[in-house]
Amino acid sequence: MKNIYIFITIFLTIFNLSVFSQGFDIYVSDAGNWSNPPWQILKFDENGENPEVFIDNNLAWPQDILFLEDRGIVLISNLNSDRITKHNISDGSYVGDFAGNISGPTRIKIGPDGLLYVLQWSGNGKVKRYQLNGKFIDDFTSVGVSQCIGLDWDDEGNLYVSSYKSDLVRKFDGDGKDMGVFVNTNLLGPTNIWFDDNGDLLVSDYNGTAVKRFDADGNYVSDFLGGLRYSEGIDFLPNGNILVGNGGTSSVKMFDSQGNYIKDIISGGSGNLLTPNAIKIREKLQVSVSEEFHSLNNQYILSRNYPNPFNPATNIEYSIPVSSTVEIKVYDLLGNNVRNLVGEYQSQGRYTVKFRSESLSSGVYIYRLFVGNEPKLSHKMILMK
Repeated sequence: MKNIYIFITIFLTIFNLSVFSQGFDIYVSDAGNWSNPPWQILKFDENGENPEVFIDNNLAWPQDILFLEDRGIVLISNLNSDRITKHNISDGSYVGDFAGNISGPTRIKIGPDGLLYVLQWSGNGKVKRYQLNGKFIDDFTSVGVSQCIGLDWDDEGNLYVSSYKSDLVRKFDGDGKDMGVFVNTNLLGPTNIWFDDNGDLLVSDYNGTAVKRFDADGNYVSDFLGGLRYSEGIDFLPNGNILVGNGGTSSVKMFDSQGNYIKDIISGGSGNLLTPNAIKIREKLQVSVSEEFHSLNNQYILSRNYPNPFNPATNIEYSIPVSSTVEIKVYDLLGNNVRNLVGEYQSQGRYTVKFRSESLSSGVYIYRLFVGNEPKLSHKMILMK
């Protein structure tokens, strides 16, 4: 009977997700004339059309965009004002400052520990960590990286940071201890970096006309994406296509997962775009079975995973109001239970669990929170390999 009930609830979730089509929007940070305005955050539809200004106030050389869905805010890092600003997630209106006194914040990204990692362009160059409420934790890395502007983690939890000024990528262990230079060849101003499913490091080379591939030992392999000029800003569509900001033509280019050019999804100058330096895909939030469950069980919280889409790992946060037996299970769209992430008695509080996608193929998955064997909340997530 229990299995039948799970199957029925999964089917209803799938039905609602299919009836209320999700779709997505594309957000682009426009650095304008770099240290001089105009600056703006633009919003485009999933076809790269119908541009509108999402944010054009309280910006000072914006660098990155981060949506905190469960908090109803979007964070913007501002290099010129040394602060990260908070804006309303729906209309972009300024809410306040998330953090200040940062020496030129560039990339902001949530790490495996659920904390916000912030890169600094100047100052001591160390990577800072914050709680998602804006409380400062520490300078995480043992040494600084000058003009750092790209970061990612490998499957072992090691942190990698790129230096635009020094043309290198530096490696740190999971405790922030310096492990030395990982890449220092074939680079001319690295910006964004990320790991693919094979464990190779991809580096967007701002002055090098390409995104370059390096193996697990830091050796140059090949150019992965070519035909670029002043590339900065990377994100991934649910179907695996890659979006890259191309400052040389004030556009956003789209490539397939194998690195083949498809088209300019955002044409040059659309929405008065000048200098794209960050791109974020955001799923449109529609009424679905998960929100209905949430409203009925508002004491339990299951946040949307971050990042999403993801590869190879994502974080899932949840809260329980009373001590209970808690399970978090992952299902594919056929209703098959593909992974059990949590299965234990837990005290009241807020938790974060990391979901790694080893052995799973690209696609849409559903994660569900059970408390005392009763299904409470669920959301979908997108694995893109």
